[in-house]
Amino acid sequence: MEPVDALLEIASLLERERASRYRAKAFRQAAATFEDLPEDVRNDPTRLRAARGIGESTFAVIRQAQEGRIPEYLVELRGEVEPERVSELRGRLRGDLHAHTDWSDGTTSIEVMAAAARAQGHEYQAITDHSPRLRVARGLSAERLREQMPLVRAQSGDGFTLLAGTEVDILEDGSLDQDDDLLRELDIVVASVHSKLRMDARPMTARMIAAVSHPRVNVLGHCTGRLVQGDRGTRPPSAFDAAAVFAACAENGVAVEINSRPERQDPPDELIAIALEAGCLFSIDSDAHAPGQLSLLDYGAERAERAGVPASRIVTTWGLSRLLAWAE
Repeated sequence: MEPVDALLEIASLLERERASRYRAKAFRQAAATFEDLPEDVRNDPTRLRAARGIGESTFAVIRQAQEGRIPEYLVELRGEVEPERVSELRGRLRGDLHAHTDWSDGTTSIEVMAAAARAQGHEYQAITDHSPRLRVARGLSAERLREQMPLVRAQSGDGFTLLAGTEVDILEDGSLDQDDDLLRELDIVVASVHSKLRMDARPMTARMIAAVSHPRVNVLGHCTGRLVQGDRGTRPPSAFDAAAVFAACAENGVAVEINSRPERQDPPDELIAIALEAGCLFSIDSDAHAPGQLSLLDYGAERAERAGVPASRIVTTWGLSRLLAWAE
């Protein structure tokens, strides 16, 4: 296989398994470096190894690919990725409404994420970087978001649309962490709680109902905030009146996100059942922070199918025109 293809596949597999972002980034950087090198340097092992951006591991992958072999590290990673049960529902997904770039806490550029979404076969992909209050994630000020929007939309074409959006913080009083005028200019608004997750149930319920009642909110992101596994440790779900919150979602046409990240598994199955009973729409999203994580939709689709969520109520099975009409 080609060295660049091998390096990028390794990066994607590392990202999908939520390995060290720095390790995955090293393989992406090596791929970019190798592409830019003159042919004589590519074919000279001594000069290739000395090139800035080519390390010991990436050099070994390149040389093995040049020798006509599938690199050993790639074989190892392919074996470690758990076998996938591709659900019937996964094949019906047309896009993804929650993903991040290096404008906030993602690892790669808008262009790289757009290319990865195209490679997934998506009809559309929303870029939803964080809002200003989430400083630890380099949340975007109104000025930075306005700067980003045309760059996002410029990646559309040839049957693919990159949607300009945001994952906006739900503040303690239920207001949203971004200018209302700016929210009206976006294609997709995901609203999520990222702070004060241990708030008492009564004020948390009021907080979430206020947010999903905002006319520009389209999706309620990872509603409990829980973590069930992974390097970040575990975190219990926030306490709130799920029936009341999901009733407000249904009333306002806000989709409840089925977050596909395995460490979240959010909402829990019992809350999906409550949202179904309330008549909610759903959005199966990757919450990708790297290109290889866009494929995590496999997990979300399998959970939704297992929970009995009808495809007709999942907005990410809809075509672009219907999706945009709903999101207005």
